[in-house]
Amino acid sequence: MESSTCKKELIIEVPPEVVERESNQITAQYTRLARIPGFRPGHAPRGLVGKRYRDEIRNEVVQTLLPRYFHDKVRDEKLLVVGEPRFEDLKFEDGQPLSVKATFEVYPEIELKDYKGLEAEEEAAEVTDADVDEAVERLRQQAAAFEVVEGRAAQDDDYVMVNYRGQDLQDSKAEPVEAREGLVHLSGKGTVAAFAENLRGSQPGDVREFDVTYPGDFPAKRLAGRSLHYRVEVQVIKKKVVPPADDELAKTVGEFTTLEALRTHLREDLVRHKRRSAENGARRKLLDRLIELHQFPVPETLVEEQLSRKLQRVAAGLLAQGIDPRTAGVDWHAMRGEVRAEAERDVHGSLVLEKIAQAEGIEVSEDEIDESVRELAAEAGEAPAALKTRLTREDGLARLKSSRRNQKVLDFIYHNAKITHSTLVSERLEGENQAGP
Repeated sequence: MESSTCKKELIIEVPPEVVERESNQITAQYTRLARIPGFRPGHAPRGLVGKRYRDEIRNEVVQTLLPRYFHDKVRDEKLLVVGEPRFEDLKFEDGQPLSVKATFEVYPEIELKDYKGLEAEEEAAEVTDADVDEAVERLRQQAAAFEVVEGRAAQDDDYVMVNYRGQDLQDSKAEPVEAREGLVHLSGKGTVAAFAENLRGSQPGDVREFDVTYPGDFPAKRLAGRSLHYRVEVQVIKKKVVPPADDELAKTVGEFTTLEALRTHLREDLVRHKRRSAENGARRKLLDRLIELHQFPVPETLVEEQLSRKLQRVAAGLLAQGIDPRTAGVDWHAMRGEVRAEAERDVHGSLVLEKIAQAEGIEVSEDEIDESVRELAAEAGEAPAALKTRLTREDGLARLKSSRRNQKVLDFIYHNAKITHSTLVSERLEGENQAGP
């Protein structure tokens, strides 16, 4: 194996007597089934069948013997092969050994370093009153109602309900951009300036026409760089009414009798979220340290597989937004280059964690797999049984099991690590200890 890669080459040889025996068996099969003009099925001379189907017989001999002898060879040499081998330089002469050069990758040899007692700093899970205020404000916005405005024209901060149709100015055959009962927030963050300018002062029933040229980096990729002529029909003018932060709001958003009870609940929830986020951050640092300690070549096959999965997730995200990945304007080749280092890190870390799992005897039970399937099914709105069947068919269950085991190993590393916290937290805990019960 090359020192800087996981590539390996082997010369595979099949003895001539084995090749002849296999050729005879395959020729016999062809003789029984061959249909040759002038002969009844199965009665054509063996020699004639051998000549007529020579290439087909040789291909079957190669496809039958080479994989078998390759697997025997790597088993004898105790090699763990990644992916499928590539066969080159085939030599197949009568009376001579069948030989080929097999090029493939193997899993790297990993010598475990001391993975217990690693050090990592964990951020403080501190929640301030301002954090709680922001959470209350989010609830106020979610509980807001839209009231119809009558007797005046649209003004800043109004929400104008419109039907619109946009026609591409450069390509008359392009599909128009249309929407019904869309809400345009005048002066709102992210609102296209031309819409705000042309709808300010409008009344229900008005029709406004104007052009919009979108910048090349516009967030909605299907509009980026395009110029469209819009015809907009104003339907209704609405104003957003946000409820005050009081006891009534608390009763509306949950089983709380007072605003103070709601704030207490939000604070506890924020603390849990920040603590979980801080712990995950520390786990990432520990994984970085494990990768740093364990330097070895990473199989290119695994990196390519991880790269493909990452890009598939990006494409799936675009589809979920109703965007065709083929026309989204994404430079997929460039993106492969951008995420390659991340994919290599993923594979590197996974290999280290799998090695530690073997050393510590960490496994994943069937119940744990089912739990993960249920969680994924809940997120996707799919029946757990149907999801498990699909994952099994697509080889996703093995990846799910590997991911769950790696997470268990990382939890093990975290609980055996030396975690230091921020000075602020340490001082607060020290003060509590000194204060006594």
